[in-house]
Amino acid sequence: MKDLLAFIWEVLKIVVIALLIVLPIRYFLFQPFFVNGQSMEPNFEDGDYLIVDELSYRMRAPERGEVVVFNYPHDPTQRYIKRIIGLPGETLEIVNGKIYVLSNGNKEYNELDESSYLSTAYTSGSLTVELGESEYFVLGDNRVASSDSRKWGNLPKENIIGRVYLRAWPIASFDKIETPVYQ
Repeated sequence: MKDLLAFIWEVLKIVVIALLIVLPIRYFLFQPFFVNGQSMEPNFEDGDYLIVDELSYRMRAPERGEVVVFNYPHDPTQRYIKRIIGLPGETLEIVNGKIYVLSNGNKEYNELDESSYLSTAYTSGSLTVELGESEYFVLGDNRVASSDSRKWGNLPKENIIGRVYLRAWPIASFDKIETPVYQ
């Protein structure tokens, strides 16, 4: 009987130690996210299992091109995945399928080159958007099938959960997610 109690005590200690290690990592540093839908195709497929880095944005601001997971502004119980296109203080213009960005301090618009992650970079709609001090403009990579900032407006910074850091499933697509470099 004494051996059984010692065994149970050891198992209980292991479980408690594991929880003390895993729970803070899960709730404060990284969390899982399943892609649901086609809005991020061809880069992220329905059913992809992603790891979201929650720590980076506590130390720095989100960057253009990063893929983020966030609470949908009109229903915070839903989580969305989109790519950051516009940064705080910028003005964006969508004309003839192209995105133009007017950054702080610039006097003319620059076309956003998305060819590094989109084979067909055509963005439907005609729109001019000014971003506030803590607002972002986000788009799905599958512009035809995406509910994004073109439809529901700018994304407040406080809704951002974190950036997509790693694709863990399917195994054949296991990869660290890199931020594209714009010209």
